[in-house]
Amino acid sequence: MPDSRRQSPLILPASVSALSLVIAWLMLAPGPADAQALTPTVPVSTEDIERGRALHQRHCMVCHGEDGRGNTPAVRDLGSQPADHTNARAMAAFTDQDLAARIQHGAYQMPAFPEIRGDDMVALVAFLRSQSVETVRAVELQLLAQGEVADFEPVTDAMLKSPAPDDWLMYRRTYDSWAYSPLEQIDRDSVGRLELAWSRAMTSGRQYITPLAYRGVLYIESPRDILQALDARTGDLIWEYRWRPPDPDDTLTPGTHVRGTRSIAIHGERIYHLTADAHLIAVNARTGALEWAVPETAREGGITHSAGPIVVDGKVISGRGAAPRGGPAVSYIAAHDADTGRELWRFHTIPAPGEYGDESWKGVPYEDRQHVGAWDVGSYDPELGLLYWGTSVPSPALETVRGTEGGDVLYSNSTVALDPATGELRWYYQHLPRDNWDLDHVFERLLVDTVVTPDAGEVRWISPRLEAGERRRVVTGIPGKTGIVYTLDAATGEFLWARETIHQNVIADIDPATGRVTIDEAMVPQPFEELLVCPGNAGGKNWMGGAYSPRTRLMYHVMLNSCMVQRGTTDTFRRGLGYAVSWVMVEDPALAGRDPYPVGRLDAIAVDDGRGAWRHERRAGLVSGLVATAGGLVFGGDANRRFMAFDDRTGDVLWETVLSAPVTGHPVSFAVDGEQYIAIAAGGNTHVDRTALSLHPEIKVPQGFNTLFVFRLRPPERAEAADPVR
Repeated sequence: MPDSRRQSPLILPASVSALSLVIAWLMLAPGPADAQALTPTVPVSTEDIERGRALHQRHCMVCHGEDGRGNTPAVRDLGSQPADHTNARAMAAFTDQDLAARIQHGAYQMPAFPEIRGDDMVALVAFLRSQSVETVRAVELQLLAQGEVADFEPVTDAMLKSPAPDDWLMYRRTYDSWAYSPLEQIDRDSVGRLELAWSRAMTSGRQYITPLAYRGVLYIESPRDILQALDARTGDLIWEYRWRPPDPDDTLTPGTHVRGTRSIAIHGERIYHLTADAHLIAVNARTGALEWAVPETAREGGITHSAGPIVVDGKVISGRGAAPRGGPAVSYIAAHDADTGRELWRFHTIPAPGEYGDESWKGVPYEDRQHVGAWDVGSYDPELGLLYWGTSVPSPALETVRGTEGGDVLYSNSTVALDPATGELRWYYQHLPRDNWDLDHVFERLLVDTVVTPDAGEVRWISPRLEAGERRRVVTGIPGKTGIVYTLDAATGEFLWARETIHQNVIADIDPATGRVTIDEAMVPQPFEELLVCPGNAGGKNWMGGAYSPRTRLMYHVMLNSCMVQRGTTDTFRRGLGYAVSWVMVEDPALAGRDPYPVGRLDAIAVDDGRGAWRHERRAGLVSGLVATAGGLVFGGDANRRFMAFDDRTGDVLWETVLSAPVTGHPVSFAVDGEQYIAIAAGGNTHVDRTALSLHPEIKVPQGFNTLFVFRLRPPERAEAADPVR
């Protein structure tokens, strides 16, 4: 690959804006090698070349000249001269795909030209070749699909607050994170008629996407930062955008380039995505053209993303996975202007000296505090004007190594309630202080209005201040890997009640009066000591999003029955040190004798009184998100390729099919032309499904080969004809 910083086939015209120059800098580098594979031959005619000549005169001649030699007044004062397009040897350094990428995305000292699309791109590349080659009959070009979404209507704040029943406009569909679809065409009686409507292969890598559905179009992100708009009826590709990292090896944490994100966001006419190399990008939802790209930090490095943003009142709000090497600078939640990408505020999840919470780090120098991220997606209450976000763990895992013995280490493993306008902290609640075991508490927070009546027979910790029949707006759910349900007052963060679900041995007690959590001192590990920890660091609960149904007033959560044997690997701290532990996942001894041992479980718990309504267990780990529907169903999938519909009242499996790989996506339901669909992606290769499979090695499945599956109902007459009993 040539050094594009020294030699480029296209150069910046003098009239180009400063913003275009910034975008050109961002778009410099080519993408991964696999993006160039299997490039097809596209035949061209003399008419195509003449068409390309006209495009060249319109867009390129000011710098490159009519003859293509690049010796024009516009470039004489620039630090780099364009390649001579008439020089066959110089032009041979660029493939046709290189030329197209630089035209579309820009390069050093040149702007992007996203308006040059489809046949125009073929024509322009063919003309550029004709300037150094006597005869051009074809170009080797993998064109990105560049259609346009017809009749697109901008997504408004009002739509996000109250989406149409047919649409799925954000990660858990609504700001309250219910993951509940009001569609009811697919119900307990009809679910047996579900059939595959279509499927579509995706790029390989770690997969856990949530499609967005809007007015008959699905928007998805695939591993390697590929965005697509698909016709929701057929799966046909409308447009595709591929992000090309400006510095591919600069800021990436190993492995992140093959990881997708759990979600993307839509607002106005833009799709928002957080890239593997720490950029926030906005792509036009109608055309797939890049509108802007903003580096998220001053290139400190250490930012990773496994989930996307949400848009609140014109602000794109997102959390980060804060790799230890980034130190405290990369541990933050941020808001960016949805129109321009300009950063509006940051809330740092590690307090600085002199700030509230500083003392909880027990005197550890600020620059040595690390790894408290916010790597999942938050919830939002428009009436209270509060944003709720969960946070992750500090590192190293052992407090004796990080130097925080006895310190809570704020704001790790907490719910933080922020003012979305300013990022100011309104309240926080810490679910697990003094984490020594990598038990993140970053997961979805459900916002529900409820009569708070915890049942003392099942709920271990209940606030003595609760009054019988008291109605509250609450933040509830299972926020962390310990599997404990926490219910807090949404306005104030007041502790109301908590209960255990799976077996856990790290939390000894919760003070019902204050909500203060106390860990078991016997479980605080020393370096090189082996310790059996329940649950393991895959959970319990993990990133697989739960759901809530207002029909049943039950919350549904996927969990794993797993423990781990953990051992600290050092007794010495250094900056950038990771968890500094080794672990092996093992079965939970509390379930000894179960045959088959149930790795996977799905719990249904009442939000009003905390009672367990039902539990589904199976040998294979349940590793997908969930969606609940008005049809009385809950959809989810497991590591053994099974995708299922559960009865939301009983947990009975009413329908099941076998997909291509572990079912690790987040299912959604949407409707087009009055017909309801269920969409789910399979592929796996995440930490959770690999952990689940390590506990049942007899299950042999492919991982990382990703496909999106979309189901709909067979017509009743065809379903009857296919039934051999009838």
